[in-house]
Amino acid sequence: MATRITKFTRLLFSNAPKSTIRTPGRVPGPGNSSFSSAVASLETEPDSSLLDYENYRKSIHGGITHKALLVDAVGTLVIPSQPMAQIYRKIGEKYGVKYSEDEILMRYRRAYEQPWGRSRIRYVDDGRPFWQHIVSSSTGCSDTQYFEELYNYYTTEKAWHLCDPNAEKVFKALKKAGVKLAIVSNFDTRLRPLLRALNCDHWFDALAVSAEVAAEKPNPMIFLKACELLGVEAKDAVHVGDDRRNDIWGARDAGCDAWLWGSDVHSFKEIAKRIGVEV
Repeated sequence: MATRITKFTRLLFSNAPKSTIRTPGRVPGPGNSSFSSAVASLETEPDSSLLDYENYRKSIHGGITHKALLVDAVGTLVIPSQPMAQIYRKIGEKYGVKYSEDEILMRYRRAYEQPWGRSRIRYVDDGRPFWQHIVSSSTGCSDTQYFEELYNYYTTEKAWHLCDPNAEKVFKALKKAGVKLAIVSNFDTRLRPLLRALNCDHWFDALAVSAEVAAEKPNPMIFLKACELLGVEAKDAVHVGDDRRNDIWGARDAGCDAWLWGSDVHSFKEIAKRIGVEV
């Protein structure tokens, strides 16, 4: 089976602008032109068709296209503030880490590409066994104090920042209009304290976190769980995320609409406008 690097990892590699943080590239679908053409046709509808469809949805939902908005966390709501290798080396220096940032990055990628055989999902509960393996493989350091300092750093507001500074204003407008909000994320149990640290946990009505629901995107179960928590049907929800495979294909498999962050939509204000809510 071909290996891949998850979106969470790719974003830790760089603090580049949103349009460039998807490197290395997205995972391709099966290598045949008919499959590629079929997928492309689903994701490049003419503007007039999209407008007609959204107007139709507004006509049956009281002026809005969807009753719920599901949002990806890493890469859509928040991004790392510094490149991963820089932080691993900076914190690791006092623990004897000697590798350069380039070496750490190379070893990190290699470790992350390997199958994780201890469970069917990477992030079980707090994800410590998985992250201990990644940190020691990346840096050559198995010091537990080093791991704990690094692990806890990524639960603080120093490590992350919001992708869109207007997010709070937009989410308030959406909730006022009756649109329910949820996060759908492949993450361990640190996501909740992280959102509290960034003072944005109260923006959402529900969280569907892979470590808590035992399903990782693109598994449709995590999207269905989010809809269940919100009390809406999948067909009445739209999911926004920056990973074509995990976010777009996964959400569509669950029966939700899906918009690709950075391509279909570029800000939460644009998302609100497409739903039918002015901010």
